[in-house]
Amino acid sequence: MSKIKVTKVKSAINRTQRQKRTLLALGLKKIGQTIEHEATPNILGMIAKVNHLVSVEETK
Repeated sequence: MSKIKVTKVKSAINRTQRQKRTLLALGLKKIGQTIEHEATPNILGMIAKVNHLVSVEETK
């Protein structure tokens, strides 16, 4: 399974509660924070819901 780096690039202010909880579930709290995850279907689905708030890089 490949790894991906997820970085929060925008604020969660004025976002729905569901989007805020998704960011917390990904482990992202502060802008600029980067977390590395496995590229599982669950994680990719969560990223798809908040793709306007995060940036994603694929790592090896």
